[in-house]
Amino acid sequence: MAERFTARAAIALVTDDFTDHVPDRAADARPDGPLGAAADGPLGWAGYDASRARAASRTGEEESVVYGTARVGGRACVLLAFEFGYLGGSLGGAAGDRLVAAYRTARERRLPLVSLVATGGSRMQEGMVALAQLQRVAAETVLLREAGVAHVAVLRDPSTGGGWATVGAGADVVLALPDAQVAFAGSRVRPPGADPAAYTAEEQWRHGHVDALVPPAALRGTLARWLRLLAPDARAPEPWAAPPPAALTEADAPRTGWEAVTRARDPRRPRAAAYLDAYFEERAALRGDRAGGVDPGTECGFGLHEGRVVAYAAQGGTPTRPAGFRTAARLVRLAGRLGIPVLTLIDTPGAANDAEAERAGAGPAIAEAFAAIAGARTPVTSLLIGEGGSGGALALAAPGNTWTTPDGYFSVIAPELAAAILKRAPEEAPATADQLRLRPQDLVELGCVRGIVTR
Repeated sequence: MAERFTARAAIALVTDDFTDHVPDRAADARPDGPLGAAADGPLGWAGYDASRARAASRTGEEESVVYGTARVGGRACVLLAFEFGYLGGSLGGAAGDRLVAAYRTARERRLPLVSLVATGGSRMQEGMVALAQLQRVAAETVLLREAGVAHVAVLRDPSTGGGWATVGAGADVVLALPDAQVAFAGSRVRPPGADPAAYTAEEQWRHGHVDALVPPAALRGTLARWLRLLAPDARAPEPWAAPPPAALTEADAPRTGWEAVTRARDPRRPRAAAYLDAYFEERAALRGDRAGGVDPGTECGFGLHEGRVVAYAAQGGTPTRPAGFRTAARLVRLAGRLGIPVLTLIDTPGAANDAEAERAGAGPAIAEAFAAIAGARTPVTSLLIGEGGSGGALALAAPGNTWTTPDGYFSVIAPELAAAILKRAPEEAPATADQLRLRPQDLVELGCVRGIVTR
């Protein structure tokens, strides 16, 4: 079981310094009115005032949410932390006031928001007034996104209920402490016989709902890296397109189509990981499509290239699964909101077409990736570094700004499959490759790519 940090201990764990803020309730038009307008809260729940008084005495906090301004690794941010010792870190009207104030402060000051989540959900003693705080948080999330301000959440133990389903899961980047309980259903409301592993940070990470599992000792450094990559002063002042990476081989352009195919399929050829290592000084990865899927063959994230932030989506040479396309689309949309250019590395024999991929929505996922690239709010640069198989490869290609290495080929279909469809013998696949005009120089002549990058 994960260590349960108090709000103040969690703040001290990750910040260089922290300054408390107190929300101005008079300036907030909360429909249920100010806390304390009636004895024992909005429902008149007997003993509620006494419970809050005991919680305050035990924790030293006035509410279940603490917020203020902070510095993490030298980067300024707005930080909020839940105090689980105060009525289980539950959300009520006053806690909602503090959440709203934190989001608004981040938006108005254009500082990234960091949320240290540890909550059991909405506060029963305030009934629907408590549950309505989720709508307030959702509204502030939309405004924060529209303002282009990043939100990074850290899931402590436990992160359940509406706090997980709004503050936690609604963040742009979600980190979690190992062994933390992370679930919509808390431990007291789960179905009988429920698999306890399904409610852990590890399981949420495995299924793409958490970007990284970070032990406490590494949390400050990890947060600092994300703030360096996502904070406004780490971005270029004006829109710009990321330059394509240099080729990692010195090969000449292939003489035949079949040579282009065999070269792209050579296991010794540099893959996406090598290109990312060469291009970025540092980087941090996003994981998963936020719909239950992870494609280990597609890597997405943000990195620093010559001091500038670039988002990346890279295919690793395997058939791209629906989760890979959705994760890439998630990356492109987030980069657009934050004003960060995108680099895509194309290398796939095609989209996965097995039964599982079809059930997971291969077609809709590919359509989502095409739409994300077509509607990108920031410039997208693409580099073909290996196989460019059909729509599964083209879905990540930037129209008008795609380049290729000498090791790449693009084709409407694999030559072997083209030969089969045309009822040709298998040995005719090389000749079919020539007919498809899939070599790098052919792609340039056809206007499908801008040029061939060199070492």
